[in-house]
Amino acid sequence: MSGTFKGLTQAQIDRRLKDGRGQGQGSDYKPFIYTRDVSSLGRSHRLPGSRTGRLHHLLSDLELAIFLTLDRSPHVTDIREQFPMRVDDTVRIAEELGLPHGRYKGTPQVLTSDFLVDFEDPQRPSIAIQAKYSVDLQKPEVIERLELERRYWQEKGITWVIVTEREVSKVAFANIQWLYPAHAEDDLALNDLAHYQQLFLLELQRHPDRTMTAIAQGLDTSGQLEAGQALYWLRQLLARHCFLFDLDIPYRELKPKDLVVNPHQMHQELSSVSR
Repeated sequence: MSGTFKGLTQAQIDRRLKDGRGQGQGSDYKPFIYTRDVSSLGRSHRLPGSRTGRLHHLLSDLELAIFLTLDRSPHVTDIREQFPMRVDDTVRIAEELGLPHGRYKGTPQVLTSDFLVDFEDPQRPSIAIQAKYSVDLQKPEVIERLELERRYWQEKGITWVIVTEREVSKVAFANIQWLYPAHAEDDLALNDLAHYQQLFLLELQRHPDRTMTAIAQGLDTSGQLEAGQALYWLRQLLARHCFLFDLDIPYRELKPKDLVVNPHQMHQELSSVSR
């Protein structure tokens, strides 16, 4: 990213910490960096998380892709973006390694990891993630900064990984982008969701060789629905894991054989809609 942001003074850092930045969990967490703090530096995104129930602040398209993947994982329990590392520790580690540490007007800067992710797996409770475009990994200053971050999380006993655009499936990302807006709708009618699940279950049996989008179009016609209405409900059912599928299959190419009914998740989704 390019821009004019240079750093934070100690007073600005203190204000952020006093405001709770980089603290809390779940819906109470506040990222250390908000999109408005770096609005001049390039593409950024703010969007709600289904895991946390709060607005997430993402500073690049790559961060968005990683977040969307994490947010759909049933094994993730919390996602904390722009997570700050303790300055005392990063300064000490930099001195031990003989590496430079970012400063602004003499003030050591707060370094952040793009994500700190909690999992339900007791063998791997947390992972720190740094999102980096592969071209940036050729820069010596970036490599030094990443080594500092790696050592920091190693000391904390937390697994740390770098994720580049090469590790993100373009198909999966496109699918998630299509599905994600459905999560933002919390006013669905309970009966409607159940009704359309049953409609699609019948159509899956009748037309096993058609694509799901063609089946949805057929439902619009046979059911005298508005154009696109059946596809809308298909997206809702897929987004809410009522039907499971491989995210590496483009949604426009999905066929009945690619879907698996998830009755347990359907029950959970219907319960959440009814609350």
